[in-house]
Order: sequence, then structure tokens, then C-alpha cells
Amino acid sequence: MGLAGAQPGTAGAAAGPGLAGGADFGGFAQRVPMLNQFRSNPRVPLIVAVAILVMVVAGLVMWSRQPDYRVLFSNLSDRDGGAIVAALQQGNIPYKLSDGGGAILVPAEQVHETRLRLASQGLPKSGSVGFELMDNQKFGISQFAEQVNYQRALEGELERTIGAVSSVKSARVHLAIPKPSVFVRDKELPTASVMVNLYPGRVLDEGQVVAIAHMVASGVADMPVKNVNIVDQDGNLLTSQSAASGLDASQLKYVQQIEHNTQKRIDAILAPLFGAGNARSQVSADIDFSKLEQTAESYGPNGNPQSTAIRSQQSSESSETTGSGASGVPGALSNQPPQPASAPVDAAASGAAGAAAKATPQNQRRDTTTNYEVDRTVRHYEQATGGIKRLSVAVVVNYDKKVDAKGNVTMTPLAADKLAQVQQLVKDAMGFDEKRGDSVNVVNSAFSADLNVTPDLPWWRTPQMIAWGLQAAKYVGIGIVGLFLYFSMVKPAMRRAFPPPEPAAPALGAPDELSLLDGPSVGGENKEDEDKDAEVSLLGHESKKAKFDRNLDYARMVARQDARIVATVVKNWVSDER
Repeated sequence: MGLAGAQPGTAGAAAGPGLAGGADFGGFAQRVPMLNQFRSNPRVPLIVAVAILVMVVAGLVMWSRQPDYRVLFSNLSDRDGGAIVAALQQGNIPYKLSDGGGAILVPAEQVHETRLRLASQGLPKSGSVGFELMDNQKFGISQFAEQVNYQRALEGELERTIGAVSSVKSARVHLAIPKPSVFVRDKELPTASVMVNLYPGRVLDEGQVVAIAHMVASGVADMPVKNVNIVDQDGNLLTSQSAASGLDASQLKYVQQIEHNTQKRIDAILAPLFGAGNARSQVSADIDFSKLEQTAESYGPNGNPQSTAIRSQQSSESSETTGSGASGVPGALSNQPPQPASAPVDAAASGAAGAAAKATPQNQRRDTTTNYEVDRTVRHYEQATGGIKRLSVAVVVNYDKKVDAKGNVTMTPLAADKLAQVQQLVKDAMGFDEKRGDSVNVVNSAFSADLNVTPDLPWWRTPQMIAWGLQAAKYVGIGIVGLFLYFSMVKPAMRRAFPPPEPAAPALGAPDELSLLDGPSVGGENKEDEDKDAEVSLLGHESKKAKFDRNLDYARMVARQDARIVATVVKNWVSDER
């Protein structure tokens, strides 16, 4: 009993420093009551960890789903930019500004739809004006101002038309239209200067340059195509390139088409024989674009006159007859009066004499002229442009590839007869004509590398798989961050908030009774343990199971050191129960 009575005092003395520390902690807790409440609530760390995890995961998901912004319009004036931003805000369309406000970006999936919506509202209103400038003409405007407005409107319409070309970002047109003159010799033709601003990486081919020049020349009266000069944003003169070659774009395209079609036919007939990439060909075509017109007129000999058509016929006939009048040398003797008529005595004689007397000289003439149609032939020749003058073909064939049973590859040259067959096939495929000077050259040589067939990339290096891998890595990274936060913050907080259930206490005795052993009767050996236990109990973070295990170990230690103390405690328990 004495021991039992001494224990409370000793315990109280031992607990003195702990109580003092507890009094200090209690004073701090009273000064900061909310902190004490948070520290006493085991679920607060769990709530904070879960909130942080949710915010981090939500932020990562929102970052991964952030839309890809593309350029809607660029190089906008302040007025057009403000009108477009107001329209986007009214339509609840997200946007961003770049290049100091000169470019407006919207999500990639809404670019085309937004452009159509803004176009229906007349946005953007570009700096160039068209013929709408003539809608609000003031009354009493001068002829000079009217001419200037017309020229501005014409330039604006041409700028809009040129800007519709896919490669042209914007365009500027300057027209120099001279004043009309009544004198023909003093007449001047208008000129035009066009500056095109191309998109990055875009170029205008010769066909497009010629098309723009013809379009501008056709839009201005009396303007020839040669008076149109086109310059790009780098200061390169584009119109001189097409004029220097002497051929227009259509003719160059025609030459390229003939060469490409001929090469395609040759490759198509050689590919089944040697495999893809083992035969390569090049074709050079000489095309005649000259235009020739010729008229020929020829005459053939006449055939049978009866079967020939008569063109014209002319006949002339003359006849002269002299009567029984006076004849002879004119004079006195011939101017005798006629004799009186008398009946003839002898009829026969008189008939003969009369016939002789009546016989006079006669002169007859007949001319006939007949013109027949001439065998005339007229021929008019007009040679079509684009005729092939000459074709030159060069073909290179790779060595024959042979693989033996061991898998060794051997490259051997082709035989002469096979090369002759290849040359004949090429001639037939190209339409060889010896009269026009076509040439074919076939060479058999080993290729240093297969230039036609590109090596197959592994599946993990294809662009599609790389894109999928980046997308998967994004979500895997989000998952890793989420798992890290869960195991580092959420799970420990859940363990502290929801401790595991306590096991059943062994039948050793009540913890309160056993706690009587927590005194200084054994000596100062466990002084540090007692101070630690007092501090932990004051902080409220010690569980019942840990306290019970510690008391049980302490009781066992005391029993090993001094069994009489344990016997005295058991004796007191028995006496109390009675």
C-alpha cells in the first residue's frame, strides 16, 4: 500500500515538467484556436491533399485540352481589328492577339466558320475600296476628282481580284492612265504596276504571272500586256522572266507534258522487266511552235476536148458576092447606059450566055474560137503549232541482280541482245521516227544507290505513330502526376484520418491499473521514455494500441527486475475485488 501510495506522488512529481510543457502548449493553442482545431482534426490533411490532387489533375487536363490556335486574319488595320474583336466577343468565340495586335488567332476548328460569319458581316473591310466609292458621289464634283475616284475604284477592284489568287496574301495596283488626246500621234497607252505580297513559302509560276498581267491589261482600256509590270514583296521583277524565254506558260506546259507522257510510257514498259527503280529515263523534246501558212496554185495539161468543159466560144463568118452591073475601069466607056431588053433567039445559047454574063466573083470567110476550162488546182497549207521536231531519250538500266542459294547477291551486266531488245522497246514506246532525227541511248550500269525506292521507316518512326505517342505521353504524364500525389499526400492522410481498428486487448488487466506502474519506483532508467510519453499524450497523437503495448512492455520489464512489486500490485487488485 505504501508503494501504491508513493506512486501517485512520484508520478505527479514526474509529470510536473510535462504539465509545464502542456501548459505552454495549451497557452499557444489558446492564442491560435483555429490551428489547434486543425491539428486535432485528423481529416484536414486528407481534405487538403484531395483538393490539391483535384486541382493539379484538373489543371493538367485543361492544359491538354487547350485548343490549337490558328491565324484568322493578319496585317489588319486598327479599325478592322477592333471590329473583328467586337464581333468575336459578341459571338462568344475565344481569340488571341499576336504580332502586336496585327494578327487575330482563333481555335483551329473554328477558323473557316468564323471567316464565313465575318464575311457575312462585311469584315474585314480592307484598306482598298472598289466601285462602292462611286456610290456616294457629291453633287457638283469636278471632272478631275471624278477621274481620280474612278481610278481609285479601278485599282481597288483589281487588288481584290488579284488577292483572290491562292498564293497572294495581298496586292497593290498602281495605274497610270494618260489624258485622252484628239491627235493620234500624241496618244499614249496606259501602264500598270502591280506588287504582290505572297504567303511564306509560296511562289508564282510563269503561268500565274502571265494570267495576272492579262487580267490587269484586260481590265483597263487600251492597255497592252507588255505595259504591265509585276513585282513581289522582295523586289523581284516577275514579268521579265516569262518574257525573256520567248515562250508563254501554255507552250512551256505543253513541252513538259509531252516529255512527261513519253517518259511515263517508257518507265511503264520497263518496270515489269527490271523492277521499280532499276530503269530510269529522261526525255528531251524539241517542239516547233512556228505558225506557217502557204497557198499553192498549179495548172495541169488539157485532156480530151470533148470531155472538157467549154469556158467560152466565138464564131465569125464573112461572105462577098459581085452582081451583073457595069464593070471595068471606071470612065467614059464604063458609064454607058444599059441596053434595051430583047428576047433571046436561041434559048440554049442565050442560057449559056446569060449564065456567063451573070457569073460574078464571090469571097466567103468563117472563124471559130473555142476556150476550154483550164485544169487549175489551188492548195492552202496551214501548219499546226506544237509539232514535234525531235525527241531525245536517255535510258539507264541497272545491272541484273542474282541471288544464290546462300543468299549472296551478285550484280551482273545485261547481255547485248537484251540491251537491243530494251532499245527497241523504248523506240516503240516513244514513237521513234528516224526522218525527224530522233535518238535513243540505252546504257547498262550499276546503280550506286536505289534513288527511286525510299527505305521503309519502322512503324515507330512514322509521323502518325509519333503523333499518337506524343498524345499518349501527355496523358501518361498526367496519370503519373496523379499517382504521385495520391501516394505521397492522399494515402498518408487517409491513414491518419481513418486508422485501422484496434485488436482485442489481452486479459492482463485494465490499462488504467497497469498505468500505475508508470512511476519512478524503478529508478531513473526510463526517465526519457516517461517524458516522451507525457509529451505525446498531451499532443493527442498517441493511439490506444500503442499506449497499451508500451505499458505491457514496461510491466514485463518491471516484473523481470523486481518480482515483489508485481506481487504487491496483484495483491492490491485481489484485495480491491473483495
